[in-house]
Amino acid sequence: MIYLKSPEEIKKMRQSCLVIARLFESLEKLIKPGVSTLEIDRFSEEFIRKQGAVPSFKGYTVPGLPPFPGSICASVNSVIVHGIPAKEKILQDGDILGVDVGVYMDGYHGDAARTYFVGTPSALAKTLLDVTKKSLEIGISKAIVGNRVGDISGSIGDYVTSQGFYIADNLTGHGIGRELHEAPQIPNTGQKGKGPRLQKGMTLAIEPMVNVGTNRVRENGWEFSTTDNSLSAHFEHTILVTDGQPEILTSL
Repeated sequence: MIYLKSPEEIKKMRQSCLVIARLFESLEKLIKPGVSTLEIDRFSEEFIRKQGAVPSFKGYTVPGLPPFPGSICASVNSVIVHGIPAKEKILQDGDILGVDVGVYMDGYHGDAARTYFVGTPSALAKTLLDVTKKSLEIGISKAIVGNRVGDISGSIGDYVTSQGFYIADNLTGHGIGRELHEAPQIPNTGQKGKGPRLQKGMTLAIEPMVNVGTNRVRENGWEFSTTDNSLSAHFEHTILVTDGQPEILTSL
């Protein structure tokens, strides 16, 4: 079932989403060569808890895996999503780092992701991040009343493939609210004009995951990586479907 949020629920979601937006700004100075992904995780957890919120991901469970140990997902280079923070994962100049953050506050979740350059990026990394960010913007622009989920999905996938990159297989966005993952699923490729109709009050986490060399994904426990070890980028916003243009909740 797809839940439409009331004005009071949306007000609460704005607060959890604002914590994420502020955290992303704070991480700009922390993410640099020589820093471990565990340091970034600990900083993020402290930041979130100081805001009176809780990390949504810490302790999150799915069948067959141990509870997720991090407060954030920290995915380096070829890791697409769900990278586990670790003290031995030291960032190097030229890396890219995808940071995915969920925040739970006053009964509601927010969810967003951003990929950062570490030190000096390669030309390929710059292009990859530009394409992934643009695909998210395109997808969000289709989140208007009367459109369907497929209009979001198809627009993202069409743009990414037109730029010579690949959508990661079987990894999707989702509805969000009282639960971190709600209906509907938001694939990053699909047929325009298909899927659930978008309605005012829907809150969606739209999140293209874009690979350089292949759409194929290798799964290792929590972590999903590209099968050819090529770079992957991830950008995500929680958005609100309104009477007019969609509202990005995880943005300052």
